Amino acid sequence: MSLLLLVIAGTYCVIWLRGPHRTSRAATWAATVFDPAAYGLVPHAVLDPRRPGPPAPPDRSAAVRSICEAAWTGDWRPAAAYVEAAGEDWDERWSRLELLADIAEQDDAWLTAWRAADPASCAAATLEARCMVDRAWAIRGSGYAHQVPADRMTKFRELLPAAIEAAQRAALLAPEDPGPWVVMVLAARGAQYTPDRFGPLWDGLVARAPHHYEGHWQAMQYWCAKWYGSNRRMMAFARRAMDKAPAGSPLAGIYVHALSELETRSGLRALPRTRAARRRLKAVAQALATVPADDPRLPALRHLLADHLAKAGLHAAALEQFRLVGRWCGGAPWADRADPVAAFDLARGIAVRLSRTKPLPPEARHLKDTVLHHHG
Repeated sequence: MSLLLLVIAGTYCVIWLRGPHRTSRAATWAATVFDPAAYGLVPHAVLDPRRPGPPAPPDRSAAVRSICEAAWTGDWRPAAAYVEAAGEDWDERWSRLELLADIAEQDDAWLTAWRAADPASCAAATLEARCMVDRAWAIRGSGYAHQVPADRMTKFRELLPAAIEAAQRAALLAPEDPGPWVVMVLAARGAQYTPDRFGPLWDGLVARAPHHYEGHWQAMQYWCAKWYGSNRRMMAFARRAMDKAPAGSPLAGIYVHALSELETRSGLRALPRTRAARRRLKAVAQALATVPADDPRLPALRHLLADHLAKAGLHAAALEQFRLVGRWCGGAPWADRADPVAAFDLARGIAVRLSRTKPLPPEARHLKDTVLHHHG
């Protein structure tokens, strides 16, 4: 038995030593030899770091511009209609409220008018509470608590409980709407809610929308180590979210968000390396394959997934994600680098090399490149 253990240990030692060396050699190849077009990938020259995925369709962009222009002239009715058009698609409804919050950040007179004209509107009341959270964080800033001046911290501590109270009043206007509960979950961290106080807020949200994407993202943040949980509790939460995600939902992507949070806080060595962890990453890829291609959350998730697949040694699966994101490279983790295009291109090249992907025949490259340009 001892001889067998020595053999196993020796094998793992060789793999451990060979891994960084192989990656280093692959990186050199990717930086000096890699020709993306030879592997059916978008050429380096057309990579676009401005966004993680394609822009919104022209008709949607035009509609948003129209809403903005109306709001800034004081007309709240297009904004109200925009939210109501989402119906009970709670994820889409929240996405539209987030857009309106961005508009209100610059000028909220139209929101004040909406609240006065239609005090029974849950959407308007939820948006008002959401904007209160934004104002609280703007006053506090992003520094560590000890870096925030006392007067600003006091104001922050006052505004967040008030925002939660405003969200609770909004919830009474439409008991089936999870939007106010998302605001409560969002505000709970800054309001220093302990887990026993956070629990009822979370229960209220998932009772109304069990698979709400933004709600799960906010709760994952609550359970991370820098707030009121730990690495273990955050990862357990992410696994549960992934396991209950229905087909067509991007909810499984919460798992790769949790991995990125884990890496940021605890370093690369903290990432799970087990077979079960690799199976989970493959399962995330399968889940994202069911999400509609025009879902705006999908490209950013594919970027994160490609990065974590590569770190797990699943280079062929990572390469498939790189193919799917096409020419867009403005998502994390590349967007956080000094040169996002170079970082993205290097990661693609390493995935090609370590997956042992063969180049396309020369006669097939031009056709493949044309298709990629058309759909990128």
